[in-house]
Amino acid sequence: MDPEIQTGSNETGSRRHDYQSQQGSAGKTTRLREDLANLKSDLDALMSHASTLSENELHEARDRILARFSTVRYSARGFAEQAGRQFNQGRDITVDYVREKPLQSVAIATGVGLLIGAMMRRD
Repeated sequence: MDPEIQTGSNETGSRRHDYQSQQGSAGKTTRLREDLANLKSDLDALMSHASTLSENELHEARDRILARFSTVRYSARGFAEQAGRQFNQGRDITVDYVREKPLQSVAIATGVGLLIGAMMRRD
C-alpha cells in the first residue's frame, strides 16, 4: 500500500477520534441554555420589581445581571470556538476522504445531485 495513503488514513482516523471526543458538548450546550434561562428570569424579576426597589438594590440587581450576562457571553464564546473547531475538523475529514477515495466521492456527489434534481423536478 502507498505510504502516503497509509499516513493519510492514520491522520484521518486521528481526526475522527478528535471529532468524536468533542461530541460531548451536550453538557456545554445545556449549561449555556441554563445560563440564558437564569439571565432571563433575573431580568424578568428585576422588571417586575423595579419600581419597588431602592437605588442601592437596583445597582446590586444590575451588577448581578451584568455578571450573569458576562457568564453567558463567556459560555457562548467557548461554544462558538468549539463549533468552529468541529467544523474545521469535519472539513479536514471530508477533504482527506476525498483524497483517499476520489472515485467513490465523485459517485456519492453524483448520486446526491441526482437525488436533489429528482426531488426538485417533482414540484
